[in-house]
Amino acid sequence: MTEFDETPEPPIKPQERKKNYFEKFFCVVSCTLNKPVEILHDTFVTPDRKEYAWYHQKFPRVPTIDECYEDDLVCFSEANYQYKRDRLVDSEIIRILRQRFENCVMYETPQHLERCDHLLKEYEEASTNWFTKYGDLGGYHNVTKCYMKQKHRLLWERKYGEVGTGMNEKVEEDIEDDEKNQKHGC
Repeated sequence: MTEFDETPEPPIKPQERKKNYFEKFFCVVSCTLNKPVEILHDTFVTPDRKEYAWYHQKFPRVPTIDECYEDDLVCFSEANYQYKRDRLVDSEIIRILRQRFENCVMYETPQHLERCDHLLKEYEEASTNWFTKYGDLGGYHNVTKCYMKQKHRLLWERKYGEVGTGMNEKVEEDIEDDEKNQKHGC
């Protein structure tokens, strides 16, 4: 017979030590207190619980501030909480992108200008978008201030063109004409 034909012997169990009366008492007390709770949990709580694929809580989207009625304070507060959550998420995205770029620079030090360029562009675009939405709001900002900033930016872009490109020549001529009309009282 070869060594492969032999059946292995079952492993020898180590002898269990005997529990003293103190350990037995606490085991009985623990079982009498924990078992009913476990049974209730398994029969009532666990079947009704939704299972999420992610570890964080998922909040349902609420109406934005422009969809709220003027006298609906609950809608205002929900929109404000949603705004603050969105701002935190956007800030964390910026932090992660910056960390990726810094890690790339540390790892690819001699040729980091070529190899990390795509991460830098992605970070700069995301930070520009973040500043466009949340920048210059001050320390005590809320969803209303952010919405007003967005509205004013859209009105500016409609009248003068994209922010940061300067005024259009036609718009500058219109402004000069308006100033002349105001001086002459027309």
